[in-house]
Amino acid sequence: MSKQVQDAYVVAATRLPIGKSGRGYFKNTRPDEMLVKVMQAVLAQAPGLDPAAIEDAIVGCSFPEGEQGMNIARVASVLAGLGPTIGGVTINRYCASGITAVQMAADRIRVGEADVMFAGGVESMSMIPMGGNKPSLSPLIFERDENIGIAYGMGLTAEKVAAQWKISREAQDAFSVESHRRAVAAMQAGHFDAEMTPFDVVERTPNLTDGTVNVKTRTVKLDEGARPDTSLEGLAKLKPVFAAKGSVTAGNSSQTSDGSGGLLIVSEAALKRFNLTPLARFVSFAVRGVPPEIMGIGPIEAIPAALKAAGITAADLDWIELNEAFAAQSLAVLNDLDSKGIVLDRAKVNPNGGAIALGHPLGATGAIRAASVIHGLRRTGGKYGMVTMCVGAGQGAAGIFERL
Repeated sequence: MSKQVQDAYVVAATRLPIGKSGRGYFKNTRPDEMLVKVMQAVLAQAPGLDPAAIEDAIVGCSFPEGEQGMNIARVASVLAGLGPTIGGVTINRYCASGITAVQMAADRIRVGEADVMFAGGVESMSMIPMGGNKPSLSPLIFERDENIGIAYGMGLTAEKVAAQWKISREAQDAFSVESHRRAVAAMQAGHFDAEMTPFDVVERTPNLTDGTVNVKTRTVKLDEGARPDTSLEGLAKLKPVFAAKGSVTAGNSSQTSDGSGGLLIVSEAALKRFNLTPLARFVSFAVRGVPPEIMGIGPIEAIPAALKAAGITAADLDWIELNEAFAAQSLAVLNDLDSKGIVLDRAKVNPNGGAIALGHPLGATGAIRAASVIHGLRRTGGKYGMVTMCVGAGQGAAGIFERL
């Protein structure tokens, strides 16, 4: 295990329901409002904690501009009532932004620099599109062939992974059907209740007859994307989206989404000072780079490194959140690791479904899935859980937690 001064403990972890971008729950909800709700919710889970004890709020966001710009971490911490003495920093590692925020917050504690930290993630793909409002690629990218993959759309990288690792269209669609099946079953069983914070969505509609505004509030409690009617027959009818003769479709890709999640992470001294109950211990983290044009296989490199740092094996993992950016890359990761003797039990990989069914709000996903792992382990009595994902421009990340 990596050297550290002290352990970092998670004492609160929650997330909002995930909404469909552009047409779903949060299409008109600002991302800072979502993040404020998450911050307030994690504080409510630690009633003995003095908010002023939080040193910093580290928040992941894939495209921190527009409505989620202006250092949304600091803005939200003030709006949430955490107090003016608390810092705030917004960080970006694309899809791994949220889990990187958790790692950075935990590391501040593990090296003895802080006692209480907030870590989270937020993303509104309704308000800030993939690539941001003004994508601008450096001309240097196109001067060397090995760098061109940086400019590829994520779907094209999935096509390249499918081709190189020989992942068939049928396998991708079957994986996607199972993601929806597990998600729907988990919802029906109430398995998301412990990790979820309901959100009151306010809808305002102008009345053109009398010039007033009609205000309607509804409470959302479940992720919006899971479809109980998903079938192999239905998915087989979808055309490829990213390559004319490809195999990656809207049905076997993650959904573009809006959402937010957050955790409170503390030292042992803070546990005693504020009489807090630890949910989990942050164990290890690893990030590795891979060729940008096959960015989806990033977890192949990050997972072994995170396991080694934790001093455990794949067989010790009781819950694995493998972000389903695409069915093709998820299957490629699982199959490749199998071939190397690092076998991830399929029953323990995304037991409540993954991003294909539940959605993928980019920079928020790592924090959201951290909450899923922690509460999933507590519900099932498992010991070790992992959050892992591929990252745009060619990276993989993995973080490991231990239930307490």
